[in-house]
Amino acid sequence: MTETADVSVRDGGASGEEGVEQSARERLRERRAAAFREAERVLVRPGFLGTLRERLALLHDAAPEVHDLDERADIYGNGVVGALEERVAALLGTEAAAFFPTGTMAQQVALRCWAGRTGNPAVALHALAHPEVHERGALGTVSGLRTVRVTSEPRLPTADEVRALEEPFGTLMLELPLRDAGFVLPAWDDLTEVVEAARERDAVVHFDGARLWESTVHFGRPLDEIAGLADSVYVSFYKSLGGFGGAALAGPRTLVEEARVWRHRYGGMVFQQFPTALSALVGLERELPRLPEYVAHARVVAAALREGFAEAGLPWARVHPEVPHTHEFQVWLPYEADVLAEAAALQAERTKTMLFAAAWDRGGPGLSFTEVTVGAAGLEWTADDVRAAVADFAGRVTEVHG
Repeated sequence: MTETADVSVRDGGASGEEGVEQSARERLRERRAAAFREAERVLVRPGFLGTLRERLALLHDAAPEVHDLDERADIYGNGVVGALEERVAALLGTEAAAFFPTGTMAQQVALRCWAGRTGNPAVALHALAHPEVHERGALGTVSGLRTVRVTSEPRLPTADEVRALEEPFGTLMLELPLRDAGFVLPAWDDLTEVVEAARERDAVVHFDGARLWESTVHFGRPLDEIAGLADSVYVSFYKSLGGFGGAALAGPRTLVEEARVWRHRYGGMVFQQFPTALSALVGLERELPRLPEYVAHARVVAAALREGFAEAGLPWARVHPEVPHTHEFQVWLPYEADVLAEAAALQAERTKTMLFAAAWDRGGPGLSFTEVTVGAAGLEWTADDVRAAVADFAGRVTEVHG
């Protein structure tokens, strides 16, 4: 059973019962984090969970491979930051790119610039798009934009849905892949048709490409061809590449120049950013070439998970998508999130293998899901290893659930 603890209730806070439940979940999160650190076998070991010493060691060992360290440090975006911008523009096939401290800022600036150019502040997007779910209404509150939801279905919008929108919009924003729907991507022909449909509506197209780097396998196209469909693209340096943070906005030179002005206004002109820029260059050098390998092995892992759940006799289990579009996907199981989180912690504590390291979220009554990422550490797992880990995990679930 999930552990509980007596806690005092703060004035204006939750009830005693709610406080106990919250404390238990916090303790479970701490146990899971500790179990992950001690685990000898995981599917991915993100660098951002490492110690400061480990993160500094990365730069010490790898930075000389990607940039001249005898060059003077950057000041307000020159030097190594400028080199990173040029590298990104070349990879994406755009005229220019601008470094931003966060993707949230990069996209707000991009969409604001396009609203000024099109004369329309409406941004058409998916109901699960990052600005709608994770940014506290920033597009409207900070940037004066208005969102129009194209669809809430767990897939990318279709061309017919874009054509059928009942009001004009200046920009269509597409998140590729759509993380909260299961890291899903459309078929290439469907994507090109959606872009054409937006242009028929006299709108520009912006790609939220935080994880665009790993989309090449699914689309069967190089990065520059994918990015070339859009008028502008945002990419992240830490979500797939293992950088310390940061993002880039890429597109026409005039748009990027205007974006730099708004970056300053939004407080994004950081004095020095060489650690983040160097880590991004390291990610482009080391991780970007390996992403197709991760995607391919994620499909092996996903198939083995499905087989393992079936062999374990769980009443219902889903891997979504069945064939992952990227190296990340969802797993759904018919239990409460706390039960599954406890089972994941027990497995790691007792076997030093952690099959499900990410949090479990409630997806409905008695139904929960987690995200699975396959990285370099996961390449060591065979399909038999995955099936064996599933069998053990299923036993832990039975132990916890009763």
